[in-house]
Parts: sequence; structure tokens; C-alpha cells
Amino acid sequence: MAILFFFSVLLAGFLSKSQLVGAQLHDQTTLLAINKELGVPGWGINNSDYCSWPGIGCGSNLSMVERLDLSRRNLQGNATLISELKALKWLDLSNNDFHGSIPSAFGNLSELEFLDLSLNKFGGLVPRELGSLRNLRTLNLSNNVLVGEIPDELQSLEMLQAFQISSNKLSGSIPLWVGNLTNLRIFAAYENDLGGSIPDNLGSFSELQSLNLHSNQLEGQIPKSIFVLGKLEVLVLTQNKLFGYLPEEIGKCKGLSSVRIGNNNLVGMIPKSIGNISSLTYFEADSNKLSGEIVPEFAQCSNLSLLNLASNGFSGTIPPELGQLMSLQELILSGNSLFGDIPKSILGCKSLNKLDLSNNRFNGTIPNEICNMSRLQYLLLNQNSIKGEIPHEIGNCLKLLELQMGSNYLTGTIPPEIGHIKNLQIALNLSFNHLHGPLPLELGKLDKLVSLDVCNNRLSGNIPSALKGLLSLIEVNFSNNLLTGPIPNFVPFQKSPNSSFLGNKGLCGVPLTSSCGGSSGSEHENDHHKVSYKIILAVIGSGLAVFVSVTVVVLLFMIRERQEKAAKATGVEDDVDNNRPTIIAGNVFVENLRQAIDLDAVIKATLKDSNKLIIGTFSTVYKAVMPSGLILSVKRLKSMDRTIIHHQNKMIRELERLSKLCHDNLVRPIGFVIYEDVALLLHHYLPNGTLAQLLHESAKQPEYDPDWPTRLSIAVGVAEGLAFLHHVAIIHLDISSGNVLLDADFKPLLGEIEISKLLDPSRGTASISAVAGSFGYIPPEYAYTMQVTAPGNVYSYGVVLLEILTTRLPVDEEFGEGVDLVKWVHSAPARGETPEQILDARLSTVSFAWRKEMLAALKVALLCTDSTPAKRPKMKKVVEMLQEIKHK
Repeated sequence: MAILFFFSVLLAGFLSKSQLVGAQLHDQTTLLAINKELGVPGWGINNSDYCSWPGIGCGSNLSMVERLDLSRRNLQGNATLISELKALKWLDLSNNDFHGSIPSAFGNLSELEFLDLSLNKFGGLVPRELGSLRNLRTLNLSNNVLVGEIPDELQSLEMLQAFQISSNKLSGSIPLWVGNLTNLRIFAAYENDLGGSIPDNLGSFSELQSLNLHSNQLEGQIPKSIFVLGKLEVLVLTQNKLFGYLPEEIGKCKGLSSVRIGNNNLVGMIPKSIGNISSLTYFEADSNKLSGEIVPEFAQCSNLSLLNLASNGFSGTIPPELGQLMSLQELILSGNSLFGDIPKSILGCKSLNKLDLSNNRFNGTIPNEICNMSRLQYLLLNQNSIKGEIPHEIGNCLKLLELQMGSNYLTGTIPPEIGHIKNLQIALNLSFNHLHGPLPLELGKLDKLVSLDVCNNRLSGNIPSALKGLLSLIEVNFSNNLLTGPIPNFVPFQKSPNSSFLGNKGLCGVPLTSSCGGSSGSEHENDHHKVSYKIILAVIGSGLAVFVSVTVVVLLFMIRERQEKAAKATGVEDDVDNNRPTIIAGNVFVENLRQAIDLDAVIKATLKDSNKLIIGTFSTVYKAVMPSGLILSVKRLKSMDRTIIHHQNKMIRELERLSKLCHDNLVRPIGFVIYEDVALLLHHYLPNGTLAQLLHESAKQPEYDPDWPTRLSIAVGVAEGLAFLHHVAIIHLDISSGNVLLDADFKPLLGEIEISKLLDPSRGTASISAVAGSFGYIPPEYAYTMQVTAPGNVYSYGVVLLEILTTRLPVDEEFGEGVDLVKWVHSAPARGETPEQILDARLSTVSFAWRKEMLAALKVALLCTDSTPAKRPKMKKVVEMLQEIKHK
């Protein structure tokens, strides 16, 4: 009997060991198959010990795979084979490029405790089979393109602690059973299309800590249940259709740090129990229908850094107790019915960065101590009934970026101390008041200011010429005052609409139609105004090249062009071979292409409209098929006069030098032809057209829409090419998305680099008085400096980067009159739009990682398009910032 027992134990051990070896072999075989399908970097290279492969964790004794972390590997393919790893407890496939449906076989991983499939492109329905994962504690399916309803089979996940399904296209309602998940700590389902109400039992049976449901179609009331157990720490319900009151029970959550309930239809007062939440940091309840007085109990929330109650129906005065909030950085109370004084106690909030009291009924005066808040950057007091004078102490607000005091009852003069606020940049608005006296000369010291509005006051005297110091000025309004004399000869004034100066009977000069007298000096000045105005119109409004030297040769050139077109129309084009133009000079720089390129065939190709590819600012590009079969891109320079013939040796040297520029992101000439007064430049043909075509035509053809990684790579490539040009002391004259060409692999190449050397072959330089660049890309300072610069290039690149991020044209009627892409983006906060709303939603909503990278790139674009040239980064720095985004 003992012997039988011994053999049975021995046999059992043998079988156990045999089964273990079999299981290990199974896992190894499975991993090799997964590697073959997905191509995981670092797997299986000279190492048979799969437990040491990157991202794999094995059990301590059995050497079976229990943990698989393949996040951030840029993987794609069929992940179904992973379901064969039966001992798996942890599976992370987040931040990859997986498409198609989530494998239903994942439901067979019975030991699984953690499953993260976020930040991919999984589509279709949420698999019902996932309900079989009874041990699952974390389920993250966020940032995919999942559709349909949340399946009821998931209610079997009784151990679930974190349930995240945000940023998908899910519909239906939040199931009642979510409230029955007793272990639930985190529930995030924001940015979907969920409707119905929030379950009444949510939080009743669990220690819910974070609830984020923003940007859905949820209706009904905020359930009291989520506060009952007092465990809630984060509540985000913005942008839904919720109604009713904010429950008094919110005060039970002593650890609540963030409450965001804006953009709903909530009514009633804020409960006084809010004062019980000492940990409260953010409270946003803007754009609702809340009413009553602002409760002073907010003062008990000592950690509060943001209080936003804008666009509601609050009345009464601001509680002076709010001055106790030493951590308060933003106080936003605009769009209510508040009245009375600005409490002096508020001025004790030393951390305050933004004070927005606009669009209320405040009827007191501006305290002299207003600048005690030394960190204040935004002071918005417009659209109230504030009276009295602007205190001279306003000049002590040295960090102000924006000062809005329009539409009040302010009297007295404009204090010259405003000129001390050197950082004032976004706007100075004193319009629609009762201010009188002269415009202070000191305003001219605000060299960063973009917008100045003093209309509808009683200001008198001249517009001082000292205001020419407003070097960054774009918008100005002096209308409806008592100003007199000539408008100073200053481009930002002259390019403004005449409505900016109307209503001042004594004003004269451009842009007004009334002249300023008949003296020869005045006439000369008026003539100068007219010339400058024409230049500005061309720079800002035409997007075409402006050439000052319009000679008889150019006219002859135009006549010849018409004759050629007439010849084509009458069928004379076939006689080109019989009247072959005389080639003055021509060469092919690339040795192995000389036999394949026929210069006569090049010329003939540019005489056919059907071969046109791109019509640019300085050139027209044609497709030319050589008899050898080689396809070229041929650039015909516009309006080249006969001086090019006299300087052809210099031109050829410049072209040869440019052809040897060694950079992968530049379009380099491979040859040229000069005949009569025409210059043709030869380049390799790039089949994918321009970046402009890719971005703006893809909007109509979604199947060709470039994804974010492609766009980011293009942005980096263009920046690298431009940085290289600056390194070799070449300033580009026409940076635009239309001058970024794409090769077969969508690698970007910056074109038109020859222009800066060929427009004036005698000097090899050019100024903005001779060229204009492309409409929408021209930096504002070109209007008065008349000189192209490296910072100007950076601005133009910033516009291209904004195009990549927003897929919007640089100039679009949708922006409004006088507003281009840069102004539209920079003015987003004034429109109440978040940075996320600026981005192309087709990309930013695909994954959290993409959105994060796009927001980082948006910051770079904003730096590049700063209105002050000195504040723009150098292109080398731009490359560094973008590469950091790309490689994070």
C-alpha cells in the first residue's frame, strides 16, 4: 500500500512538472507568434528567455507570463493571439495604433486584473465577452472610436475599481448597474454621446472618488447619492444638459478638490455647505442659470485657486470675505447682475492673476489700491456702471497683459502712467466712457500693445506722433471723439478702416478722405501716404508680388504672354518647334541626369496650361515629361526682366551653390534654362503635391486626411529645413503651406529657396518693398519695416503650424472681417473657447496622447506668431521644442 502511495505521488509530481513545462512552452510559442504578428521591438533577439524580454513579467515560480506591457510601441495588427497567455493578470496595449474591433477572445483571460486598451483606434462595439473577466479591477477603453451602448454584461465585473470609457462615440445611457459596483472608485465616461440621467444610486454603495462625465448629452439632476458617503474628490460634469439644484450634500465631501459643473442648466443658489470643503481648489459653475447672492462661505475654502461663476444670474455685491482667499488666482464673475463697489478686501488676494468683473452692474469707483495685486495680468472691468476717474496708480500694475475698462461712466483724463505698463499686450480698451483731454504721449511706450480702443469719449487735441512707438499695434479705434489735426504717418493707422477715425470733425489725412491742406509739403506728405498705403494694400490684401520697378520690359513681357496665349487659342502652339526660342543659358547640375533632360522639351512643357501644377506668389510650376520618361517639376519665375541676362553669371553661381545645399527638407534646383526674358528652374517632381493641398483638400476627402503623427513629422521637417537656411544666412521670402512640397513618403521639402537670390541678381537680396509673400503669412511688422527678417520667417512658419493643427486656411471669411488665422487663434479666450476647441477635432479627439502633443505644438505656434518679433523663438529652438514633443 505504501509503495502504491509513493508511486502515485511520484506520478503526480511528474505530471505536474510535465504540465508546467508544457505551459511554459505554450507561452513561448504564443509570444513568438505575437512577435511575428506585431513586430515588438527587442523581442527574441539572441535571447530565448522570454521572461527577460521588454514589457514581459513572469510569475516568480512558474515562469508563466502574468504581465504584458506593450504600451507606446506604435504597434498595429491583430492582437487576438494575446488571449492565449492564460496566466495573464496585467495587459497594457495603450497608446498604439491598433484598429478594428477589440478581440472578444480577451474575455477568456480569466485571471486578468488590469486591462488598458486606451489611446488606440479600436472601433465597433464594446465586446460583451469582457463581462467574463470576474477578477478585473481596472478597465480602460478611453480614446478609441467605440460605438454603441455600454453592454449590460459588464455588470458582472464586481471587483472593478476603475472604469474608464472616455473619448469614444458611445451612445445610450449610463446603466443603473454602474451604481451597484461596490468597489468602484473612478468612473470616467466624458466626451461621448451618452444621454439620459446620471443613475440615482451612483456612489450609494461604493466609495466613489472621481466622476468625470463632461461633454455628453446627460439630462436630469445631479444625484445626491454621489456625495452621501463623502468620498468624492473630483466632480466634472461640464457641457451637458443637467438641470435642478446643486445638492446641499456636496458639503459632506471634505476631500473634494475640483468641482466643474459649467455649461448646464442648473438653477438656484450655491449651497452654503460649500464652505465645509476645505480642500476645494477649483470651482467652476459658469454658463448656468444659478441665482441669488454669492455665498461668503467660499471664503472658508482656503485652498481655492479658481472661482468661476460667469454667465449666471447672481445678484448683490461681492462678499468682502473673499479677500481671505490667499491662494486665489482667478476670480471670474462676468455676465451676472452684481453691483456696488469693488471690495477693497479683494485687493488683498496677493496671488490673483485674473479679475474679471465685466458685464455686471458695478457702480462704484476703481480703488486707488487696485495694483496691490502685484501678480495681476488680466483686469476686465468693462460693461459696468463704474464712475470716477482712472486712478494714476494704475501704472503700478506692471504685469498687466490686458486692461478692459470700456462701456462705463469713467471721467477725467487718461492717466499717462498707463505708459508704464510695458507688458500690456492684448488690449487697452477705454472706449464708451466720458474721458476728456489729450491722448497721453506716454501711450507710445506700449510697444507690445496689439489693440488700442479709445472710441466714444470726449478726447481732444492731436493724435500725437509719439504713438508711432506702438510697434505691435494691429487694431486701433479713435472714432467719435473731439480729436483734430492730421493723422500721423504710421502704417497701423493707415491700414485701419476709416471708421476707426470717423466722428472727429477736426481729423484729416489717410485713411480719411479729407486732406490736410494744400501746401506743397502737405501734398508731398499725402503722396507719401498714398504710396505707403498702396504698398500696405498689396502686402496685406493681395497676396501677390509687388514690384516697384514696373518697366517697359515688364510690359513687353506681359504682351508676349498674351501673344502666346492667343497663339495657343488659335492652334499655333504646334508651331513652337518651328519658332523654337533661343536659349541664352542652361545647365543641368546633376551629372547622371544630363542625358535624360531635354531643355527644349522643358520650355515646350511650360507653354501648355494643361501642365500647370501650382500658381505661386513668385512663380508658376509646371509638370514636364522628358522624352526619356523622366518627370520634372519646372518653375517659371514671374516678371523677370532683362537685367537677369546681364547678371546671369552671378545667377548661375547662386543656383549651383543652392543645388549643393545638403539638407533633406529643401527643394534644391537640379538645373535651369534662360531664354529671352524668361528663367526656368528645374527640380525633381514630387508626386504628393503641396502641404496646402494635403490639408485643405483632405477636408473634402477624409480618406486622404493625414493623421497627427504624419502632420507632426511634416511640421518638424519644415522647421528643420528653415532652421538650416537661417544657419547658412538665407532668409526665405515666401513661407507658406503652398511652398511645402511632399515626396512619395510625405517627407516635406521647403520650396522657393532660390527666390531670395534671384529676385535681385545684382545684390542677391530683396526687401518687402519688392516682394510681398503670401497673403495670411506676412508678419505684421513687414507693413512698416519693409524688410524681410528671420523673425518674420518664424512668424510665417507659425502660421503654417497653425494650419497643420487646425486644418483651417490662413484667411477665411468665417473668421470675420479683418481677422486672419493668427488673430482667430489668439482671440480664442476672448470668445470663450478653450485651446482644445481650436484644434482639428478629427485628430484631437482620437486619443489623449495626440491631443496632448497637439496642445504642446499649439504653444509653439503661439510663440512663433507673437506680434513682437523679438519675442519669437529662433528656428533652431522651434526645432528643439517640436522634436521634444515628437519623442516624448
